[in-house]
Amino acid sequence: MKRLLMIAFTCIFSYATGFVIFPYSYWIDYFGMPTSRIIMDILVNLLFYAAIVELSLFADKRLNKRISWMVRPLKRLLVQALYQILGVLLIVICMASIYLIFADFVGKPSPYIGLREAFYTLILVMFWGLMISAVNTGDFLLKNWKAEALKVAEFEIKEAQNKQLAAEIELQALKLQLDPHFVFNNLSVLSELILKDQQLGHEYTENFAKVYRYLLINSKKKLITLREELKFLDAYLFLIRNRMGEGCVFQLNIDESRLNMLIPPVTLQLFIENAIKYNRTEEENPLVVRIYSNDNDELVVSNTLLPLIKMPDSTGLGLKNIRSRYALLGERKPVIEKDTQNFTIKVPLIK
Repeated sequence: MKRLLMIAFTCIFSYATGFVIFPYSYWIDYFGMPTSRIIMDILVNLLFYAAIVELSLFADKRLNKRISWMVRPLKRLLVQALYQILGVLLIVICMASIYLIFADFVGKPSPYIGLREAFYTLILVMFWGLMISAVNTGDFLLKNWKAEALKVAEFEIKEAQNKQLAAEIELQALKLQLDPHFVFNNLSVLSELILKDQQLGHEYTENFAKVYRYLLINSKKKLITLREELKFLDAYLFLIRNRMGEGCVFQLNIDESRLNMLIPPVTLQLFIENAIKYNRTEEENPLVVRIYSNDNDELVVSNTLLPLIKMPDSTGLGLKNIRSRYALLGERKPVIEKDTQNFTIKVPLIK
């Protein structure tokens, strides 16, 4: 459709320009020709301008790959104008050669024109060839400008979303640090341990301090080594075991080659809290949480499903927090799998 419109536009305006350039007597002779000759002349002109349009589109396509308008606009303008002029001259020579060869067969399609009219015709053809190139180039630049404007708008929207996301993640991390239930539960356990076993109470206090120190120092960081996260996890699991007894069993199997890989901080705490929040913890049938690495450079946290009779309301903030962090990092997304027996989360380890 674009080609047809350009051909029709060029042909119509070339005739309109011709009325201004050529004398009145020329057009008297022209319209005095047989109708078949006039039709033939129009068809030849359509073919001629179709060739110019195709030449312009071909030249633009080739030059777009070699000389960018955005990088070297002046060179592109000069080279494209040169290509267009040479191409039009070549087409004019080819058409003139065809007329000479087949003159006896087709006859002359239009009245005789002198040297001056021939020169004007050549200039006119050059002008419309350059106009076709200009229109095509303008269309290309307009589309490119629209595409770039859309990219800039999308980038600005994405940047705004990322800033909002980062603020939400930071707020969530702060909430985790100051979770009143977490503090209350651990202080209650601590008071009981101090009465029963002062040494164990002292160890519990130290691990409680390690957990909060880690949260305060690292929760706002983007990434931390898996080695550091596991040190935190060791202190955190100490609190869990002493708070819940044999109701939770934790199995760790981390390949040492993955310990220096990176992970968003507090990831493991979120997963373990999620497992404990939605499952029963009974000594006869303990909740089993397995934490291990696999060959795909992923950290896997899988827990057995022991659903509570009355499930608590789910906000989904914990898992949403992890997904959001990986979205900001531009890494592979966490994968969540669930069947009748296990709930599994896989998060990428970052090199």
